[in-house]
Amino acid sequence: MNNPFATLEARLLNIENLLLDLKHPLQQTETKLHSVKSLAEYVGVSELSIRNYIKEGKIKAKQIGRRIFIDEKQFEAGLSEVKSLKYKR
Repeated sequence: MNNPFATLEARLLNIENLLLDLKHPLQQTETKLHSVKSLAEYVGVSELSIRNYIKEGKIKAKQIGRRIFIDEKQFEAGLSEVKSLKYKR
């Protein structure tokens, strides 16, 4: 026969771990990468515009082989810079 106090202690420990996980959730560091084509469709501009922004350094991108990928967070930061440049003219 199992000790009932050991069973209760194990269950309480499990509940405590679950509560700690709820209190301190793991931060997701996973970033979403977009291709030039998918980003152009998402934003509603041409692929050439995206490539020009990358070439000018307004949007940071990573090149893997021949393909170019843009991090979603980097794009949002670069997009705010592009918008501010349009209104300065």
